[in-house]
Amino acid sequence: SLTLGSLALGATPWQTLTRVVILTASPAIFSALMIGMGRAVGETMIVLMATGNTPIMDMNLFEGMRTLAANVAVEMPESEVGGSHYRVLFLAALVLLMFTFVMNTLAELIRQRLRKQYSAL
Repeated sequence: SLTLGSLALGATPWQTLTRVVILTASPAIFSALMIGMGRAVGETMIVLMATGNTPIMDMNLFEGMRTLAANVAVEMPESEVGGSHYRVLFLAALVLLMFTFVMNTLAELIRQRLRKQYSAL
């Protein structure tokens, strides 16, 4: 492997990480970033169209609504940079990011636990 070869030739672990591992993984990292951004934008717009883009929220499930992602996408171009509306939109994006991170982390923990539990079968 390239990592072991680099270490065998006298490179430090930090040099191996920065000059071998990251450089060889950079195409995959770039592809993952682009695919992730594309999925995020695509899913935001589909949800925006499917829910009717209604900013008024009532308790009727059969009325239109607006998700956090759609709200950020629609209102960001209209907000004044540095204003309170702009900052609240970034807060909504941060809440959405943290919720997604927590849900993905929980899913990964459950997946690892189930894999360990059922690997003995």
